[in-house]
Amino acid sequence: MSAISSLIISAPSGTGKTTILNRLFEIFPEKFSFSVSATTRKKREGEEDGKHYYFISEEEFKERILQGDFLEYENVYEGLFYGTLKSETERINSEGRIAVFDVDVKGGINIKTQLKDNAFALFIMPPSVEELKKRLVNRKTEDENSLQQRLLRAEMEISYAEKFDNVVVNDDLEKAVSECKKLIEEKFAL
Repeated sequence: MSAISSLIISAPSGTGKTTILNRLFEIFPEKFSFSVSATTRKKREGEEDGKHYYFISEEEFKERILQGDFLEYENVYEGLFYGTLKSETERINSEGRIAVFDVDVKGGINIKTQLKDNAFALFIMPPSVEELKKRLVNRKTEDENSLQQRLLRAEMEISYAEKFDNVVVNDDLEKAVSECKKLIEEKFAL
């Protein structure tokens, strides 16, 4: 395995990141493992600790922040934290796999800042904000207010694309998957 031990992938909502990631996992079935995030939220029915999230108390989360255990974390609102533990990279790499961080843009930048050259940061770009709006409308999961919020957030996130190692525009899914595959093969010497 190369010196690069982690793949960071970020994109605005509706860009096709999850679809691309699912395809990459099919192409490289034994190479990647998703990083499991930590959270202070309560476990939902059917969720397993260590599989869906690491469920920890707010007190433990804050203590682990002070200990420097997180690559990145966010205090979503009072008492609700989400974060990425440094130990996840070690756990996944010890299994001979590449750690995949499927995170928002801010989280991706924070992880890249921490891991530096040990991580490859990939940004999936929509062809345009107008096309992104069409995709979100076609999902039929957004009301007008949430649609506008997502589009404003997407514009902000797109402004950070240059902070990533590579940008892949998803204007054609097969082409985007192929481009991601090629970049991953090069960066991880697969």
